[in-house]
Amino acid sequence: MFRKFDPSSDVSTSTQVKASVQRAIKSQILNANPELTDEILDELLPKKPPLVQYKVGPHLMLYCRYEESDQEGVSGSEIPVFFQERDGPILPALKFIHQYPSLQFTSVQVDKGAIPFLLGGANCMCPGLTKSPGSRMAEDTEEGPGLNKGDAVIVYAEGKEHAIAVGVMTMSSADVRKENKGIGIEIAHFLGDGLFQTKEIK
Repeated sequence: MFRKFDPSSDVSTSTQVKASVQRAIKSQILNANPELTDEILDELLPKKPPLVQYKVGPHLMLYCRYEESDQEGVSGSEIPVFFQERDGPILPALKFIHQYPSLQFTSVQVDKGAIPFLLGGANCMCPGLTKSPGSRMAEDTEEGPGLNKGDAVIVYAEGKEHAIAVGVMTMSSADVRKENKGIGIEIAHFLGDGLFQTKEIK
C-alpha cells in the first residue's frame, strides 16, 4: 500500500477532521484495541488542534496530527498517525507505534524466518504465525477466535523490540491455526516503506 508512497505526489486534498468524525475514529480505535483507554487516546489525539485528513489515491485516507517544532521560528508539521483504506479498520502508522511503545495495540508476533519477507513488503503467511515457539497470536477459546477476519494487527517479530509491520487479518486466528497455509495477514504498511520514511505531510 505504501511501498512507493511519496507525499509530494501521492497526497491530494486535505481537510480538518470534524469533532464528530474524530470521536468516531477514536471509537473505532478503542473497539479494535481493548487495552487502550479513552484517557490515553484523548492525550494522544487531542481535540485541538484537530486531526487533518489527507486523501491518498482514490480509496485511502491518511490522518495526521499537528506537532510543534522544537526549533524557534520554525513552524510545526503534520505527522501521519493513522490511516484507513475504504471502510477497513483504522491502522496506526509504525512511527506512531514506535513513539509510544507502551501502548497496547492488538498484535501478533512472527518467527525469525518471516522477517526478511515482511521487510520486503510481502504479506504474512500462516506458518509464520504458527510453526515456531517464536511466533505468538491471541489464544482461541470456546467462545470464539482470539482474532477475527478483518481485525487490525500490529506485527512484531521474534528477537525484535519494535513492530515491523501493520496489517489486517485475512482469516480468524482459529482458521490460521487450522489451515496453516496461505496468507494470514495482509500487510498494509511495513518498516522502510514510503510512509515510514515520510517525516511530515506538507
